Formats: sequence, structure tokens, C-alpha cells
Amino acid sequence: MEAGGPDRISDLPDSVLGEIISLLPTKEGAKTQILAPRWRNLWRSAPLNLDCYDLITSLGDVAGVVSRILSSHQGPGRCFRILRGFRDYEAANVDSWLQSPAVDNLQELRLSYPRKIQSELPLLSESFLRFSTTLRVATIEHCHLLDSIVQGLQLPQLRQLTLSNVWISECSIPHVIAGCPVLECLMIIDSFSFRCLRINSISLRSIGVRAEYHEDELNFEELIIENAPCLEKLLHLCDGGALHVSVIFAPKLETMRCSSDPTKKISFGAMVIQSSSSGEPKNLWLRKHKNFISYHDIRLKKIVFKTYRGTGSQVSFVTFFVLNARVLESMILQIEATNDKEEFLAKHRRKLQLENMASRGAQFQFTTDECVRNVWSIDDARVLDLADLFAC
Repeated sequence: MEAGGPDRISDLPDSVLGEIISLLPTKEGAKTQILAPRWRNLWRSAPLNLDCYDLITSLGDVAGVVSRILSSHQGPGRCFRILRGFRDYEAANVDSWLQSPAVDNLQELRLSYPRKIQSELPLLSESFLRFSTTLRVATIEHCHLLDSIVQGLQLPQLRQLTLSNVWISECSIPHVIAGCPVLECLMIIDSFSFRCLRINSISLRSIGVRAEYHEDELNFEELIIENAPCLEKLLHLCDGGALHVSVIFAPKLETMRCSSDPTKKISFGAMVIQSSSSGEPKNLWLRKHKNFISYHDIRLKKIVFKTYRGTGSQVSFVTFFVLNARVLESMILQIEATNDKEEFLAKHRRKLQLENMASRGAQFQFTTDECVRNVWSIDDARVLDLADLFAC
């Protein structure tokens, strides 16, 4: 708006201005109260967007500020974020905040309980259940999910779910997925007390997992994609742990990140690819199922292999996709600068049987550039949905 021109924003109805305010960061939204008399009460009645991390200052009793905002706001709630970088609170604060009318009809909740060394994880508050019909995005972190709460949980509008450092039993985690009929993005980060996760979902499009070892706990060791007809992205985001990934039915799978650790296995149906941890790595192929690939298309469109050195295991792994990925558009092998020589490149073009690529239009490239983004920045289902792993 030019200086002295008409004030078009003030012509908007209060309901529209409230929606705009609710999209602003917490501090900026609150500051709109000083713009003009008409704006004084808009923030208090607009859908609340409350980010505790955004309130952190060097001065502050942030927990007290959050409590005062919730007690003065009329609601409803749009988004409430209690993030792990915010430490000035207790589990009792969380229970109280979640019961506030200011967060009625909440659509997005990022809930991180305070983490205390050598103490048991706090229980997820039953107050969480009151948002079950309205939540669209949920992140739950550093807590214990009781079977009695989880197994009856129904989240009919939830589209993005992140479970980070949570204790959840193996019998309960399938109930979580089954209770989210429109779930599109699922992120499991360093969670435990279950060994195997079986995915059966007709709505999931993206899955990300990070499985670290927890001493004296039942650890996440196996991910099985049994039936995921819409799954497009499957990312194993850590090279630690010992996660075995199996893909039985995911006909639309286009992006997959897997570990290069020699103790890991990746399975497509009955076809197993695994490296040996002793001596020269070599792939183990279930040759009696060699016709499996004839009946199951691998839909990957882009493959980037980080740190390709040309070992026997790596050659076999890459060749598998060269010969069988029929819709592949691009394959990039990142090599060390010392191997960027025509002799090495020509030798491995022959070994990889590039002249017999199943996808005739695929582009193949060796590069010394870093092509894979830092996966530690992918720590939430919202980021997972947008993340492009490939920087080249």
C-alpha cells in the first residue's frame, strides 16, 4: 500500500483478519494488538498459534508467559508447539496447558515433554485425546504411550505424524496407524519397546525412520512394508542401528534412502540384498526367487549412491537396479576424487552392465560432488513430506 493510499486491509472482515493473524509467529501476532483500536481484540479471538520456542528470551519465565497467554485467549486453537529446545516447564505444565479452552479444536500439536537424565519417560496426557477429531499434524516426543490410550485412539483427520523418542509397545503401534485413515506422512525417530513395525496403509505416501540403539530396551530392528499402495518415499535416515527394511507391496515407491552399513538388509519381496561384515563384502541373493522381479516392478526414478568405491558388494547392488528398475530416470554414483580417472570409470561402466539398463532413457553419471543432503535436518513428518534428499 502506498503512503496516503486507501487502507485495503482494514476493509477485510474480522474473520479474515483473524485467520491472517493466526498464521503469524506468536510474537508478531500478539503485536498486532497495538496497530489500531479495531485490532486490539482480534488476536485474542483469532485461532491461536502458540510456539513456546518463539517465546524464549534471556529474561524469561517462559512457562509463566505461556500460561498467561492461554488464560487470556478466547480460542480456538490452530497450532501449539512445545519443542525440545524449550526447557522451562514440567510435565504438569503440559497437562494443564492441554486442558485450556484456548486450544480447543487444535489442528497442529508438537508436544515434547521435558527430558530428564536417568528418569522414566512421562506418560502422554489423556488430555491429548480431546483433540482426536480435529488434529491434522501431530509430533509427540519424549513420553510413554500407554496401551490403554493408544489402542482406542482414532485420529480421522490426521495427515502427518511424528513419534520421536517415545516408548510404545509392539501391539500398540499398528493401532496408531490403523486409527489414522488419511495419514500421509509418518516419521519414527529413535522410538523403542517394539521390535517390528508392519505397515498396512492405503493412504501413506512418505515414511521416514531413524532407529538408534537403546540399552536395556526392546529396539526397533525390522520395518516391513506389507501393503502401501500409495507409498512414494521411504527413507532410512541413520546409518546406525541394525534395521532390516522389507518392501513387499509398494508399487508407487519412487524415492528410497537406505543405509550403506554392511550389517543391514534390504528386501524387495523375497529378493534379499545384504552385505557381509567380514572380509570383502558380497551380496547374498536368494537365487531360487530370481523370477520375482518379473512380476514386481521397482518404481524408483532416481538413485544416488553415496561413496561408491567399486567393491564387489557395491557393484552387485547397483547392477541389480541397473538391470531391473524399468522406470529409472537418473542414477548418480558419488566417487572419491582419486577414482575420477577414465580407467576407473570405463572399468565400472562395463562391470555395471550399463549397456543393458532396463530403463533405456535413464541418465547415468559418476560425480565427485556431494549429492545427498544432511538427513539429520529431516526430523519431522512435515519436513519429510517436502524433503528432496538429492542435492545434484
